[in-house]
Amino acid sequence: MEKYKLWLVALIFLGSCTNGQTRKNENAFAELPAPKVNEKVATFAGGCFWALAEGMSELKGVDKVVAGYAGGTVKNPTYEEVCSDNTGHAESVQVYYDPAVISYAQLAEAFFYAHDPTTLNRQGPDEGKDYRSIAFYRDAEEKRSLEEVIAKVNAGKHYENKIVTQVLPFKVIYPAEKYHQNYYKLNPGSGYIQNVSVPKVMKLRKSMAALLKPEFKK
Repeated sequence: MEKYKLWLVALIFLGSCTNGQTRKNENAFAELPAPKVNEKVATFAGGCFWALAEGMSELKGVDKVVAGYAGGTVKNPTYEEVCSDNTGHAESVQVYYDPAVISYAQLAEAFFYAHDPTTLNRQGPDEGKDYRSIAFYRDAEEKRSLEEVIAKVNAGKHYENKIVTQVLPFKVIYPAEKYHQNYYKLNPGSGYIQNVSVPKVMKLRKSMAALLKPEFKK
């Protein structure tokens, strides 16, 4: 499936790049903005970031979600480098949210319902450490929240198997290329989006219905 995704991205470039400048802009990296006043950030990795970014952006209190790469050692990696599985990074998202509207614990719960946290280095058809499940924490309180949410999800038997998500201290996230940002919304006709990403987003909507923004409620 990873080869399919790379092939899909290549087609996008061939179809949309009419000159060298356009292609350069498409390959440029997105910006990682500073949080607004009274805003906090949270970082998660849960398989392909196209679906996770969309799912988290649909939650009340979430202002912005940036797709990127985290958990590895290589500075400023490209998508192709991360997909080689040699950077240590996983496809990740950074969530900008208002803690007065949605808590870190609620975001964490949504994260665990937005993908399958019980499969090691794999999400459905996507295999490799770049697809591993990671919940990053920035302080002791966030770490405690993650441990409590994991215990809650495991106890609730939401999944047949136990959660294998890595719980790691946050170090850095590198923003992904611009074409990965809002990919879900911008490419609704993509076979990958329809067959792999949409079911994940629908799963989160069903599990976190009470926390969805009004436009995403049915």
